[in-house]
Amino acid sequence: MSTEPQYLTNEKFSELQKELAFLKTTRRVEVVEHLEYAKKLGDLSENAEYHQAREEQAEVEDRIIRLEKILKEAVINNGGSSELVTIGSTVRLVRDGENRSFLYTIVGSEEADMSLGKVSNISPLGSALLGHRTGDSVSVQTPKGVVKYSIDRIK
Repeated sequence: MSTEPQYLTNEKFSELQKELAFLKTTRRVEVVEHLEYAKKLGDLSENAEYHQAREEQAEVEDRIIRLEKILKEAVINNGGSSELVTIGSTVRLVRDGENRSFLYTIVGSEEADMSLGKVSNISPLGSALLGHRTGDSVSVQTPKGVVKYSIDRIK
């Protein structure tokens, strides 16, 4: 896991806190009950339900550890600058050679969701945009080659 700080909005921070509380209370209890039931089915070496319950338990505990680490290292971001692209900035980009624009918000990796226009600060596009101003051009290395964008607006 990365040692980078986890940039989160207040909303995402609250969402992760709720998920952690759910996992520590409700989900852990469900998994323990499933594990106890599976143990009663007999020989543990050939008990598929027991092995599945153990896997569930490991997944829940891994997620709890991950969420605790994220929340501990979280840097709450309340929006970006309108002069420079920072985490929290919403940026309107125009791809060179095209008339249409793209609107992206730069967020921490935990919140990234391209379908919602949320780009991670550590993604090729997000990292290329950070620190630039309106009117600047940026080049982004993609699997299909270098793509150039102009920053039309920052808000």
